[in-house]
Amino acid sequence: METYKGHRTYDREFKLEVLQLIQQDGRSIKSVAEELGIHPGVISRWRREFHNTGEDAFPGIGHQPSEEEDFRRLRKKLADVTEERDILKKAVAFFAKHSE
Repeated sequence: METYKGHRTYDREFKLEVLQLIQQDGRSIKSVAEELGIHPGVISRWRREFHNTGEDAFPGIGHQPSEEEDFRRLRKKLADVTEERDILKKAVAFFAKHSE
C-alpha cells in the first residue's frame, strides 16, 4: 500500500486477496472493509472491475489493457491529425489572402 496525493493505493495482489476473502471465505464486504480500514465502496468497485474484466483487472499504472492502450493511441493520432488539418487550413487562408 502506498500513499499518492492523499490517497492510498493498493497493488494488484492485495486487491485479489481482498476479493478472495469475500468470495471464497464467504465474508461480507462490510466486515472485510472494517477489518482492513477500507471504505466498502472501494472494495465493491474492485469486485465490479474484476467481474467486468477478469484477469485483466487492476493492470497498474502504465500497464493498461490492450483495448485501453489502443484507444489512447488512436486519440493521440486523432489529435495530431486534427492539429495538422488546422495548420493547413490556416496556410490555405493565408496564401489565398496574399495571392490576390
